[in-house]
Amino acid sequence: MRVLVTGASGFLGSHVAEQLAAEGHDVVALVRSTSSRRVLDRVPRIRFALGAVEDAASTARAVEGVDAIVHAAGLVKARSPAEFRAINVTGTENLLAAARAHAPGLRRFVFVSSLAAVGPSHDGKPVSSDRTPSPVTHYGRSKLEAERAALAAKGDLPVTVVRPPMIYGPRDSETFAFFQTVSRGVLPLVAGGENTLSVVYVGDAASACVRAIFADVPSGRAYFVEDGTVYRWRDMLADVERALGKRAWVRLSLPFAVIQAAAVASEAYGRATGKAVMLTRDKLNELGAPHWVCDASDTRRELGWQPEVGWAEGTRRAASWYRSEGWL
Repeated sequence: MRVLVTGASGFLGSHVAEQLAAEGHDVVALVRSTSSRRVLDRVPRIRFALGAVEDAASTARAVEGVDAIVHAAGLVKARSPAEFRAINVTGTENLLAAARAHAPGLRRFVFVSSLAAVGPSHDGKPVSSDRTPSPVTHYGRSKLEAERAALAAKGDLPVTVVRPPMIYGPRDSETFAFFQTVSRGVLPLVAGGENTLSVVYVGDAASACVRAIFADVPSGRAYFVEDGTVYRWRDMLADVERALGKRAWVRLSLPFAVIQAAAVASEAYGRATGKAVMLTRDKLNELGAPHWVCDASDTRRELGWQPEVGWAEGTRRAASWYRSEGWL
């Protein structure tokens, strides 16, 4: 089978490409001319399609002759809501239009969304796949709009939506910040570290995307993926300490006012440099929610998917990779 993977040079997409190639499938990687191919150059059975999801012409070329699509490309940080929309929404619409026009007989269009599209749990109970969405950030709203575009195509294309919570593991530059902070001796706590999260190891998130291609499920279903445990942030950081073999000497419990001030400073830096930054005042809407938890029981049942790596083991694998690559 030939599978187009968007975002293949990125964190999740590169793992999806690797798993597909390892199973004997041909991979078409939609990549920008400026994208790093360091990981992908080691992947067998791969060819590159130059372009970007926001460019309709390049998406049309990329989908020709493919049997399935895993759409993992997207922005998690942007300089404006318009930039989120241009990539996350318009990019998805372009890919859907290209699939309709140039990929007859497509086996599956897998759209990688996010728990952020649905929003946090209001009562601490893991949210189910049919919960009415209420995103709290520009990112979450852009992913929800993209989801709705994908699901609106379910009559024309076989569509499956995969919604991960926080993904972590080797190659991730976002959760790496937590490892880096702890390695410097500081344990960052918000709300006393009592906030709860669902997470998924990158290899397990990738395997869910691959399973979604082949599972015989109705078009238009959306599935959470998580490792089966609800974690408390304080305990998660303790696992990071153990993975690093280093105990932080400062327990930094940050008042929300301090985080707000940091977000303002971060935004000022972003404006001055023209770069997208992760910590913004909009992002505080996410950080201020105490429960980002979801339930993937229907995913296990309907996709036949099982996560293999829990947080403690995943942090050990991530720390080992960060060290081997010279990040730590």
